Amino acid sequence: MISIPCKQIAASRDPGAGSLCEHKECAGRLAPTARAVCAIAAVVALTLFATGAVRPAAAQDIPKSLQQSGSGNDIKVVKNAWTVGIVGGLADGTYMRFAVDLARALDDGDNLRVLPIVSFGAASNLDDLLYLRGIDVAVTQSDVFEYFRTVRKIANLDRQINYIIRLPVSEVHLLARDDIHSIEDLRGKKVNLGPNGSASSLTGAIIFQRLGIQIEQSNINEATAFEKLKSGELSALVRVVGKPVEALKQIPPNSGLHLISIPFSKKFADYYTVGELSSQDYPALLPPGQQIDTIAVPAVIAVYNWKSTTDRYRRVQRFVERLFQNWDKFQRPPFHPKWRDVNLAATVPGWNRFSIAEEMLQRLVKADDKSKQSIKSDFQAFLSQVGSDQHPRDDSEREALFRDFMAWRQKQGGAGH
Repeated sequence: MISIPCKQIAASRDPGAGSLCEHKECAGRLAPTARAVCAIAAVVALTLFATGAVRPAAAQDIPKSLQQSGSGNDIKVVKNAWTVGIVGGLADGTYMRFAVDLARALDDGDNLRVLPIVSFGAASNLDDLLYLRGIDVAVTQSDVFEYFRTVRKIANLDRQINYIIRLPVSEVHLLARDDIHSIEDLRGKKVNLGPNGSASSLTGAIIFQRLGIQIEQSNINEATAFEKLKSGELSALVRVVGKPVEALKQIPPNSGLHLISIPFSKKFADYYTVGELSSQDYPALLPPGQQIDTIAVPAVIAVYNWKSTTDRYRRVQRFVERLFQNWDKFQRPPFHPKWRDVNLAATVPGWNRFSIAEEMLQRLVKADDKSKQSIKSDFQAFLSQVGSDQHPRDDSEREALFRDFMAWRQKQGGAGH
């Protein structure tokens, strides 16, 4: 009979299959039948290994970057050869998400490494791009650039800083307590503009200055400001970020808070554009069906315009080329949906586009024109083959004709057949 060394094994339906116990008091006790089975298994395993029928498990590949050998200086050169630093913004902001997305899409190990860096926000990002070591790219805003040029009076700013692409606008969110009905009601009240260096700390200050509304300004972090707003220590807070803001969407109904309008006027026509916020964006902060105007700020991916003979220029050049070459990645999840609103050809008044970005854009335009010409040529060939030169009479005929054309074109081998 098979002996059972402890209660745990006794509970097994097949004591012979589990008669080796890991308890210290049972160590080494193995029933005779089990010992015989183990001996047979060992012989079979050794035979298969010797004949090559079974091979040992291969070790996992070690990343190439960790296999480097040589002196410390040699490794340092390799690691920094194709590394680009990009400042995004506050950890929970849309701009930081853009920076992370850029790293996710473009990072290619030894060929290009993108380091997204949490920062104080869009205003400080331009400062970092100008003066902080290791920073080549920054997400910032058009009004920040104008502030540095006209107020900070930095010489030759347009030569030092270029833009790669224009990003979607960021809307100014003015979240207030229910007793505040308009921005004018904030006169003399305590309003948080966000941490110094954030987009809202600059844009918010500009808005209230231009409207001539004197406020008691606060510059604390968003989380603390929100708690003070709920308690009544603040009357309002300002956030400048692309809608919808997840943190604001999570505010429950009947919170005592709502969004208020910032009417657009010619006072803001130089830096800004018209934006809107709706109950669809924030159902708990605006009544159903309501839409309010606000100020919107164009955002950009800015780059330091290094001399073309430097290593830093070559790194940025590779970054920009990869951005345009991989643009299709940004058009689908998991990348932020705002990427789909980007028009690569959009310009930024007062800014110069980085030369490599302009070259890549022109290549895309030529490729697009060639594709359009190819489609037009194919469509004429399709009409000739099917013996039709009549225009479709309605949408249903147009859609049917398009489906037939695409099916025909696919059979022909697509563009350039």
